Amino acid sequence: MAALIQRGRLIKEVNRQLQGHLTEIRELKQVNHRLQEENRELKDLCCFLDDDRLKSKKLASEWQLFGYHAAKVLREDLGGYLKKLAELERRQDELVRENTCLSEVFLALEEDGASIRHHASPVASSELSLLPCGPRDLGDGSSSTGSVGSPDQLHVVCSPDD
Repeated sequence: MAALIQRGRLIKEVNRQLQGHLTEIRELKQVNHRLQEENRELKDLCCFLDDDRLKSKKLASEWQLFGYHAAKVLREDLGGYLKKLAELERRQDELVRENTCLSEVFLALEEDGASIRHHASPVASSELSLLPCGPRDLGDGSSSTGSVGSPDQLHVVCSPDD
C-alpha cells in the first residue's frame, strides 16, 4: 500500500510537472504566434519600403533625364539667342554707320541749300529737285509760300520712300 501511495504521489507530481510544461508550451506558442505576427508585419514593412525605394530611384532617374534634356534645350536656346544678339548688334552698327553717313549728307545738303538761297539761280533750284532727297517744306514757317522748291526754304529732308 505504501508503494501504491508512493506511486500515486509520483504520478501526481509527474502530472503537476506535466501541467506546468503544458502551460509553458501554451505560453511559448502564444509568444511564438505574437513573434510570427510581428515578423510578418516587419516583412510587409520591408516590402513596402523596398517598393518605395525602387519608386524613388525610378523618379530620381526620370528627374535626372528631365534635367539633362532641359539643360540641352536651354543650351540650344541660348546659342540661338546669342546668334540673334550678334546679328542685332551687327545691324545696330550698320544703322549707326548709315545714320552717321546720312547726317553728313544732310549737313552737306543743308550747306548747299544755304549757298543756293544766297545765289537763288533757277539752275540750282532745278538741280535740287533732281536729288533723291529734294527740298521739302517742314511746316515750320520758314518758307513764305509753303510750296515745294521755294527758294526761301531752309531745310532739305529725305522722304522715307526715296
